[in-house]
Amino acid sequence: MRGHDRESDRSMNVLEPHQWRHPTIVAGVPWKNPVGTASGTFQLAACRWFYDVSQMGAISTKGVSPVPWEGNPSPRTAETPAGTVNSVGLQNPGVDHYLVDELPKLKELGATVVTNVAGHSDDDYAEVVAKMNDSPADMLEINVSCPNVSHGGMSVGSDAVALGRLIVRLRGLTDKPMTVKLSPNVTDIVPIARAAVDSGADALSLINTIVGMRIDIRTGEPILANRTGGVSGPCIFPIALGFVWRVRQALPTIPLIGIGGIDSGEKALEYLYAGANAVEVGAAALYDPTAPLRVARELDDLLDSRPELARRLANGGTWR
Repeated sequence: MRGHDRESDRSMNVLEPHQWRHPTIVAGVPWKNPVGTASGTFQLAACRWFYDVSQMGAISTKGVSPVPWEGNPSPRTAETPAGTVNSVGLQNPGVDHYLVDELPKLKELGATVVTNVAGHSDDDYAEVVAKMNDSPADMLEINVSCPNVSHGGMSVGSDAVALGRLIVRLRGLTDKPMTVKLSPNVTDIVPIARAAVDSGADALSLINTIVGMRIDIRTGEPILANRTGGVSGPCIFPIALGFVWRVRQALPTIPLIGIGGIDSGEKALEYLYAGANAVEVGAAALYDPTAPLRVARELDDLLDSRPELARRLANGGTWR
């Protein structure tokens, strides 16, 4: 076993160690650099073979639910031009397993950890957040895009009143910084973003995936067993960037984490100029496992020639 562990450690160094020059601060949490992994695209057992996870600005983990979830039936994924459509269904082994397995391993490796919290009801969210409060997680990311049974199956993130009620409840259960991951599948994201902030959110992560589908032309039926799924990848980049810009204009002081279509340092930089404090890389890691760390290194180099932006980020501020 020890020999295997040593081999695993050696395999992490696909990219040589990097001395980070441009950190950021998100809701009081220091990040070594402004790039994290996006929830749902990171698994420690797989990713540690490709890079040292402690090198990332932060690791946002797979959604954690109160009990193990099996996820949706397959097929769960389909390719689409410049992206993918997925309906995995937040499969995960549950919060109790997470607390004794993945989270301790990540912290032992020196990672800054953002725990993504998932639920099908307000009680689900509350149970996970309460259990996470005394954990070593650095930050909680509340995924409010799940179908919520206590609100008629509608995502709590699409209703400002329901979201505000949920965040008030969660705020009373934890002292940890909370970012709320918002859905783009709404008429106007600004009132929803404002409700989250007014109710106690310390930051906002945006955006989650956009609803879409693919049809198998041989059968005339949807490819995904769940019919529709979440679209991610380069195709959503300009859409997600627009959401970050819009929310930054409406809420000039709240920390923002930009997500959607980032596969290069240049695209990450656009998010920072739109007003984000940091970004998360997701779909790109599905075809290039080193993408999150590669993007971080590219961005670090780009910030060398942008000292004013780098200074603002290092102080917890933004360009806008």
